[in-house]
Amino acid sequence: MRLRKITLREIHMQLVAPFQTSFGKTSLRRILLLELDADGTTGWGECTAGEDPYYSYETVETAWHIIRDFLWPIVKYKEIDSAAEVWELLARVRGHNMAKAALETAIWDAEAKQKGLPLAKLLGGTRDEISSGVSIGIQPDIATLLAKVEKELAAGYQRIKIKIKPGNDVAPTRALREKFPRMRLMVDANSAYRLEDAQLLKQLDAFYLIMIEQPLGHDDIYSHAALQRQLDTPICLDECIHDIEHARAAIEIGACKIINMKLGRVGGHTPARRIHDLCQQKSVPVWCGGMLESGIGRAHNIAMSTLPNFTLPGDVSASRRYWTEDVIEPEVEVTPKGTIKVPSAPGIGYTPRLDRIESLTKRCEVLE
Repeated sequence: MRLRKITLREIHMQLVAPFQTSFGKTSLRRILLLELDADGTTGWGECTAGEDPYYSYETVETAWHIIRDFLWPIVKYKEIDSAAEVWELLARVRGHNMAKAALETAIWDAEAKQKGLPLAKLLGGTRDEISSGVSIGIQPDIATLLAKVEKELAAGYQRIKIKIKPGNDVAPTRALREKFPRMRLMVDANSAYRLEDAQLLKQLDAFYLIMIEQPLGHDDIYSHAALQRQLDTPICLDECIHDIEHARAAIEIGACKIINMKLGRVGGHTPARRIHDLCQQKSVPVWCGGMLESGIGRAHNIAMSTLPNFTLPGDVSASRRYWTEDVIEPEVEVTPKGTIKVPSAPGIGYTPRLDRIESLTKRCEVLE
């Protein structure tokens, strides 16, 4: 297929409720969508970069620049046999994985549509439905947190993740475990702690957590290995893992026992599959993290989560948890047993709502 044109759109979507982590609060998402024309077949991708450089150095502004001025010129008018070829073409650009993923995933969507296959099948997925969990931001008080968790459990979600930060960690976790003794629970620190906080973090061992996600520095694999030796609870790495070499190093030095996979953070489906395969060989489970995506990014996450080593419930949840109205149809829904059915239509399996997207668009640029 020949890659003929892309359209970049920045849309603004208001969250149903603000989402707070250790590094800030988000109420409005600026989302970069990428629409690809490959010989008349349309593929869609989403850049998961944030509005600010707090989770990652990438932002909507940097991604727009990198896609327009560097990534698209590398691949435009290229004749390719498979989307799997694209990652190597883009390798000359260092970093900027979220920008790369927006383009790379759109090409995967287009290829799957041209072949009449669901994207999940093209990627090698083995599931017809995936397990769904939820991520709950930092709440103003424990009573509010308990009420939110109770609501999500009643909706069927199989796992609860709460965000923590210094001063808001042991007490909410203890309260949740006391009220919901059998709940599958994990905590996510988003790099809010230091190795010197090991004794504080060790208190979380008492609550039988599935994992503690990214407690230490976003680029500090070594210190996570030192911390893991002091904890019974498995450490899961997120921000530290940008490529297969990071994953290999983390596994080999014992820095984690679980890895969070995010398409944007690692650069798209091709590198995600490579990391998945390595983790499977090393008996390290993976799961899909969320980045407050619209339905387009969510659809790609669903497809990726069908790979066999995604053995823990991910952060892929229903559209209505985040948006009053999504940009796809049908919207993503979760069954009463806490699963999402994998669509069987070609490509991502959901149809982008162009009218809705246009109404949310704040800027648009066509690149040929």
